[in-house]
Amino acid sequence: MSKAAPSVPNALPISEALNRSNPLASLRRRLDESARRFAAIQPCIPSLLAPHLTPGPVDEEGWTLIAANAPVAAKLRHLQPRLEEQLLRHGFQSLAVRIKVRSA
Repeated sequence: MSKAAPSVPNALPISEALNRSNPLASLRRRLDESARRFAAIQPCIPSLLAPHLTPGPVDEEGWTLIAANAPVAAKLRHLQPRLEEQLLRHGFQSLAVRIKVRSA
């Protein structure tokens, strides 16, 4: 007598799994929001600076931009008012833009 192969449930696509879980769906929304904000500020970022930036988290207090090092963060702080204005022009809530240096 042959044994039946164990049945394996079909795997959920990651996007469906993210949508089925409230905490993961919330995380997905915040990641998407951060990516949209990052795209909106791109015209304000000098081309030599852009590769040294990463979008960070969005929370109730604001949005974080992560700089690769202290000199990049310093330049971003000079651009901060312009970045916040650009976000307002694109319809984002007037939350503060925080600038942090990536930790090693």
